[in-house]
Amino acid sequence: MPYDRTVKLKGTFEEVVQAVRQALADQGFGVLTEIDVQATLKTKLDHDMEPYLILGACNPPLAHRALEVDRSVGLLLPCNVVVRADGDHMLVQAIDPGTMVTLTGLDAMADVAEEATRRLDAALTSLREADA
Repeated sequence: MPYDRTVKLKGTFEEVVQAVRQALADQGFGVLTEIDVQATLKTKLDHDMEPYLILGACNPPLAHRALEVDRSVGLLLPCNVVVRADGDHMLVQAIDPGTMVTLTGLDAMADVAEEATRRLDAALTSLREADA
């Protein structure tokens, strides 16, 4: 089962990161966390790699609804969105919120996952359309 939703875009890493932040905001997501994997691996392991950023995106009303169903679902929050270089393109990958239902086995999580999926898909679609 695929656990990601991915779009391939043109542009610089910085341009794509900015566009991703805006697309997420347009769908009610804020970025709570940011992990610069490239910088971390360079600092900790002296390992060089392509630009790779993990954004922890959160839509507070959806997070609240999910936590009301199961407090342990916090282990799966926030929704991770990765921006990374892939050759001469950038990939934007978002976790498939349906994994919340699959991993928890809770049918009550389905409505939240469906809305989160709709919003993340709308953000990814807007990025793809702006890139065309």
